[in-house]
Amino acid sequence: MLPDLLRATRAHSLALAAPLSDEDAQLQSMPDASPAKWHLAHTTWFFETMVLVPHLNGYRVFDERWPRLFNSYYESLGPRHARPQRGLLSRPSLDEVKAYRAHVDAALADLLPQLTKAAPDGARQLIELGCHHEQQHQELLLTDILHAFSCNPLLPAYDTSAPQPAMTVEQRWLQHPGGIVAIGHGGHEGGGFAFDNEGPRHQTLLAPFEISNRLVSCGEFADFIASGGYREPLLWLSDGWAMVQTQGWQRPAYWLEDGRVFGLHGAQPMDPQAPVMQLSFYEACAFAEWAGARLPTEFEWEAACGLPAFAQAETQAWQWTRSSYAPYPGYRPAAGAVGEYNGKFMVGQQVLRGGSLATPAGHARSSYRNFFPPAARWQFSGVRLAR
Repeated sequence: MLPDLLRATRAHSLALAAPLSDEDAQLQSMPDASPAKWHLAHTTWFFETMVLVPHLNGYRVFDERWPRLFNSYYESLGPRHARPQRGLLSRPSLDEVKAYRAHVDAALADLLPQLTKAAPDGARQLIELGCHHEQQHQELLLTDILHAFSCNPLLPAYDTSAPQPAMTVEQRWLQHPGGIVAIGHGGHEGGGFAFDNEGPRHQTLLAPFEISNRLVSCGEFADFIASGGYREPLLWLSDGWAMVQTQGWQRPAYWLEDGRVFGLHGAQPMDPQAPVMQLSFYEACAFAEWAGARLPTEFEWEAACGLPAFAQAETQAWQWTRSSYAPYPGYRPAAGAVGEYNGKFMVGQQVLRGGSLATPAGHARSSYRNFFPPAARWQFSGVRLAR
């Protein structure tokens, strides 16, 4: 039910922010990250701007000055505060942002009973989109605060509970016969929510291939490092080798020199069985070359994820694919401001499939297309091999 989804989503964002101090919630550690406070405000701005202003009679904007602060990239909705400077927004305070959320949540509660499933104005669909949009920001809130904490010499833990040890999954190659396969979400007839970039559903021809049943482990990636993987240019794409040279990459982003790995539970001894994470696309490709394999295309990944023994699909780390983020045949962005949501980013990005330990439960699905620039390595991104 939509009211239940809305309430649960809004409450979960506050729960994720609960362990953070006001100072934590203000941090912006790099231009690509955003403060936790901004995530809480931006997701609220989305509901206010996209749903309440056009669909709730008599709704009054919480603060007329704030849309400029919390609009992310919607050019059609007016000017925006520069993304790299979100950490400078010490005002409004975290308490004021929470009051903003409460104001918008109350207005949404007033609006929902007025909406029928057959309402022609699309308000219900916008609320559903807003919930899934907020779930994306819930994962970003965690990835961004993890990066901020990684910059602190104290290496503080977001989650002070003891981490669960990784399960041992024996590596196997799963065979797929290839052929013509259906790719993408079927829209409303396919059942359930999907973003517009997951369709239209279409047919793709695949050659026969094999794909690993599990993700590459930390132990395996440690072998790549020990063998000189970061020093061998023949393993790397040209742009990736340039990043190794200019950025001084020697190990995954949160691997420490003393052998520990920094994560949401703080700095912990490296677990050789755990999936390796915080890798760029370039590092994933270099490892695959070293291992005598390659990355799967996003179409191979989707076709194979239903195979028996296909493990760690959505609950460990997003998996880089060899596919550039491009529109499916027949794709058209939605009309209006929401049309800026996905389509305009279909250049210079690589597709990741699956999900991660930070992805909210129920958010991922086999047709989900995540995307990031190839040099991004602060996400929970890992590797699944194909050949």
